[in-house]
Order: sequence, then C-alpha cells, then structure tokens
Amino acid sequence: MSALPEIPESEVSFSFVRGTGPGGQNVNKVATTAQLRFNLEATSLLDAAGKARLRSLAGHRLVGDVEILIVARNHRTQEGNRREAIQRLQELIVRALHVPKPRRATRPTRASKERRIAGKLHRQRHKQLRRAVRHDD
Repeated sequence: MSALPEIPESEVSFSFVRGTGPGGQNVNKVATTAQLRFNLEATSLLDAAGKARLRSLAGHRLVGDVEILIVARNHRTQEGNRREAIQRLQELIVRALHVPKPRRATRPTRASKERRIAGKLHRQRHKQLRRAVRHDD
C-alpha cells in the first residue's frame, strides 16, 4: 500500500463518548470512545472522482452523503482510539485515491472455448451414468 496521506486537522473533528462493553469502572467513568467526523465536501485531498469512490467505500460510515463517521473503541485511552480512527480514515482515503484500471472486453480464446465444451461433455457423461439402466431383453 502507498504512504498514508497527511490529513489536515481542520478537515476532521473529534468527539469522545463513553464506551460500551466490559471494562469495569474505566468504561463507566471515562469517555474514551473516539468519534471522528470527516467532511467529504470540504476536503482538498481528493478530486470529484476520488470523493465519489470514497463515498462508495465508506458504506455505513457515510452520514447524510456529506460526512464520514468513524467510531474507534478498541483502546483504553482517548489517544489510542484517536490514532486508530485517523489510521482507518487514512486507509480509506488511500483506497479512494487508487484509480481502478478500466476493463476492456475481450473475446474468449479458442482453448477456453474448447475447455468449456470439454467440461460440458464431461458433465453430460456423468449425468448419463446416473440414469436408470435399461435392459432390452
């Protein structure tokens, strides 16, 4: 994978909330879960096509077609969750920066056609063997 892009601080905003699940007093008292919000419209990292790819890659993380919300809660500290959220956003952006190679339609080769026909004949013979045996007495 290519180098992770540096995301300007002005394009992301963080909020911290109390986490869920096991963890005892720490999870009940301390707001360690990081919620990163990234505004797609305001970013200068991507062009229009890149923003469209990022929109499709974001999936359920896309909020209102404008913002990406990443929730990180794997670490016990705010800083650990903050770093994880930024890293996940960077990986999404790297995937969106990759322009997929356009597919060019090609015709099947003669050998591939022959393999296809041979496979069909093989399946035909296999199914013929399953038929009831006819005795012409």
